[in-house]
Amino acid sequence: MDLFHRPSSAPSRAVRMTAMALGVPLELRELHGDQQHLRPQYSIPTLKDHGLVLWESHTIQMYLVDRYGSTPEDEELYPREAARRALVNQRLFFDACVLYHGFVEYYEEQVFDGLGGDGRKLESLKKAVEMVDLFLEGQPYVTGQAMTIVDLSMLATVATMVALGFDLRPYQNVSEWYKHMKDVAPGSDLNEEGAREFAKIKSI
Repeated sequence: MDLFHRPSSAPSRAVRMTAMALGVPLELRELHGDQQHLRPQYSIPTLKDHGLVLWESHTIQMYLVDRYGSTPEDEELYPREAARRALVNQRLFFDACVLYHGFVEYYEEQVFDGLGGDGRKLESLKKAVEMVDLFLEGQPYVTGQAMTIVDLSMLATVATMVALGFDLRPYQNVSEWYKHMKDVAPGSDLNEEGAREFAKIKSI
């Protein structure tokens, strides 16, 4: 399988950590202009698995577990039981539409356009982190007692926020979860390195 990615991209890192959790090897590639047909939405990451081409990181994570998960531990990443999967899906949509969206809205104009931080966008991002804090109340992972692809996806975003200076201390559950995930998530080191690489763009 080929993964077209950027190390600094949080969604790319989420996919790489999912593949590492499954023990699935990926050929890492950079996209070039003549490969635009692979990603008509200009989306990073993009996965090419034989004749199948997928973009959107959450979709790729789902596919990897469904296609290559072979053990009970693998299936915990994206449970097959309907109610548990529904909860994972709900949190994935929250991640895509609220947490990661808030991250992009607040930080990318600072990183790529050199603009100052917008206070209203920061407040929206803080509210998203408050919701994650509620998700984690009384449980070690975002959907319960086992790590899922939601945790890996949110870990990529939160690591990048922290690298850019976001303070997790007001969010005790998120802060403890982040410390724990850095210890247990497959590929945590590459995730932290990629987050720092993204943060360096801002200082150039």
